[in-house]
Amino acid sequence: MNKLSVIIPARNEADNLTECISEISKELTHHSIDFEILVIDDGSTDNTAVVTKLISESISSVKCIRNEGENGFGRAVRLGLDNFSGDAVAIMMADRSDSPKDLVTYWKCIQDGNDCVFGSRFIRGGKVYNYPLLKLLANRVVNTMIRFVFNIHCNDITNAFKMYRREVIEGCRPFISPHFNLTVEIPLKAIVRGYSWKVVPISWKNRTKGVAKLKLREMGSRYFFIIAYVWLEKYFSRGDYLKKNDIGKKFNTNL
Repeated sequence: MNKLSVIIPARNEADNLTECISEISKELTHHSIDFEILVIDDGSTDNTAVVTKLISESISSVKCIRNEGENGFGRAVRLGLDNFSGDAVAIMMADRSDSPKDLVTYWKCIQDGNDCVFGSRFIRGGKVYNYPLLKLLANRVVNTMIRFVFNIHCNDITNAFKMYRREVIEGCRPFISPHFNLTVEIPLKAIVRGYSWKVVPISWKNRTKGVAKLKLREMGSRYFFIIAYVWLEKYFSRGDYLKKNDIGKKFNTNL
């Protein structure tokens, strides 16, 4: 693992991007990690593109890609996944809710041989600051259901902040989620297809600037659709999409 890509989907995040990118860049540079930061401008109507361009002039590893198609968190991230150049890729929020220090922890876990790294705000060592109560309750309900349906120990799978090796991203295509349900589609596919994963405690803080883009009323059915979609793959695809070495193990076991 030589290079890390960080994808930051951004819709009207001009007030947050300068600090967000600066903090990430400083932390990765401090730990001598080679990186690129891809800001995906998802149809912003503020100065997001202007701010990103100014930042890229002082930090050469920052690039801005404009989503010219339909907007949506998932579509923006997928555009980033089609354009990153690193050996591993992380997805982070533009609102500074995710900690760059945790990003370094993720990278070290990838270097240790894990295919995926998932953060949890709800295990020992995890922290949340100013989490809106309604969103917290919805988060706990959805994640409890996912743990039960897939029989996994990760209790914060809906959190967007995760890291994957390149081969995981390529092995889990195609992605179909256009919105925040992509945060569930990628990790569940990775788990079901046999990639290794590790959960580490992370901290999360609510945004202090700008407006949150996640709308609970719009996302409920979309989360359930993706959960059902991956569940069907898990139990009815007969291993057609498994990681290659796991297919061999399954075949040998059945001899």
